[in-house]
Amino acid sequence: MKKDILQVLQQFSPIPLNESMLERPTHTHLGDLALPCFPFAKELRKSPVSIAEELAKAIHHPLISKAQAVGGYVNIFVNRSVITDSLLQTIHTQSTAYGSNNDGNGGIVTIDLSSPNIAKPFSMGHLRSTVIGNSIALLLEKNGFKPVKINYIGDWGTQFGKLLTAYRKWGSEQAVQQAPIQTLLKLYIRFHKEAELDDSLNDEGRAAFKALEDGDTEALALWKWFKSESLKEFQRIYDLLGITFDSYNGEAYYNDKMEPVVNELANKGLLAESDGALVVELGEDIPPCLIKKSDGATLYATRDLSAAIDRKTTYNFVKSLYIVGNEQSLHFTQVKQVLSKLGYDWADTIEHIPFGLILQDGKKMSTRKGKIVLLEEVLNDAIKLAHKNIEEKNPNLSNKKEIAQAIGVGAILFSDLKQHRKHDIEFDLATMLQTEGETGPYVQYACARAYAVLRKAGEATAFTVGEVNDFEWEIVKTLEQFPQVVKRAADHVDPSFIAKYAVDLAQAFNSFYGNVQVLSDADHLPYRISLISCTATVLKEALRLLGMVAPEEM
Repeated sequence: MKKDILQVLQQFSPIPLNESMLERPTHTHLGDLALPCFPFAKELRKSPVSIAEELAKAIHHPLISKAQAVGGYVNIFVNRSVITDSLLQTIHTQSTAYGSNNDGNGGIVTIDLSSPNIAKPFSMGHLRSTVIGNSIALLLEKNGFKPVKINYIGDWGTQFGKLLTAYRKWGSEQAVQQAPIQTLLKLYIRFHKEAELDDSLNDEGRAAFKALEDGDTEALALWKWFKSESLKEFQRIYDLLGITFDSYNGEAYYNDKMEPVVNELANKGLLAESDGALVVELGEDIPPCLIKKSDGATLYATRDLSAAIDRKTTYNFVKSLYIVGNEQSLHFTQVKQVLSKLGYDWADTIEHIPFGLILQDGKKMSTRKGKIVLLEEVLNDAIKLAHKNIEEKNPNLSNKKEIAQAIGVGAILFSDLKQHRKHDIEFDLATMLQTEGETGPYVQYACARAYAVLRKAGEATAFTVGEVNDFEWEIVKTLEQFPQVVKRAADHVDPSFIAKYAVDLAQAFNSFYGNVQVLSDADHLPYRISLISCTATVLKEALRLLGMVAPEEM
């Protein structure tokens, strides 16, 4: 609407205009858009009030019902019927493609997301990377990119040396077979408790990982077993979340690809020795990037450098995104700088997408200390509570199991994604599942309510848009903004734009539903059915971009 109105105003304006000049008045009685004339006063040598009055008198166009000069502003009242008719026809024609664009021009974007550690349960701590990354992938696809989702499984590193040491000292094959992840977690926690009393355990853990890196047969067999059991558990959770991946190449995949990178660093004179370790110096402002420890073991940076180079070779990405917590910002700064020093001009296309923590009682969740909330348990609890609510409110509902899963899982996704990703968020299941306020169930109920009206009304017929009331106009204005919100969310790599938009549209629809008699007004029924149908389509698509399902009945 803004662009269309701008084109109209340009026909009557004595000087060039741009979209940023148009404002949205705070109050609807002041119009739909406003053009301040103060910037034109100097060039036209007239007062803003005179310019506004002259411009308001000159404006005549089918898209504009009234132009009014008020204190140096031209307040624009658009022709609601014309704009509503055009928008509804567009959404009906484009359906779920409405809001899409081709900004990405098919460019590949690799997205490093989720990345849980094997031999540890999938905790709430991994929720944010998983769901933020998945939503970003959907947003980029909507904006014309081709996302490649990579689950960079944490299946390598010193922690596995610690786990191997703990298993050999205190574990048993029978216990692991009976309860793989729970047993391995207990062993991992015990290792850290014992290591606080006996530091030599840490040396044993480092030695065990070095043996694993060097291909020790027994260590590799244990590692493969731990990994196999972990992936089975992870898959159950991904199935619940409805998330798939294009690659599961984890850290271990790069075990034989790191030495060429180390050699390249050496050949280009970038490696320096520091206390027996090999580092890349990055200047005074940034700590050196550690490439190899004094015992020859590699580190996260070594693997991430190898992974970045391999992904560029494999996918030739236009962007490479890493959905990893705020605390890893320095690490990715170091990795990018090392790649730049190696002469890779694509290093600037790597972007760390940071996010805050999920807190429990104001404190960070920590596997090492045993303070952990299992994501699968949380998802199942949410689904059970949603199912209980359905039994109380709508016991005759069909497909209760599927709908309860959509509501329960959706509540958790929405609670996360409505927050700006950099903020820490407090985990509170009861709040997530509320059906009022800015929650997933609130938006899903609005969508289901729209579909319920459509079922009662029957098939949509041809319509003519007459007078558009304020409740209808609020929906139309919100629907019209969807393409801009989709673009903005992708540009800022932040799904919260979509979540907030979904709440706005749900609120506009609920206000309309509560104040307008839809089914009993035969004259306006075809038009209003069209409006409700478009609302349902866009709400459902907005929720899809968050990775959520929008049930048509609740």
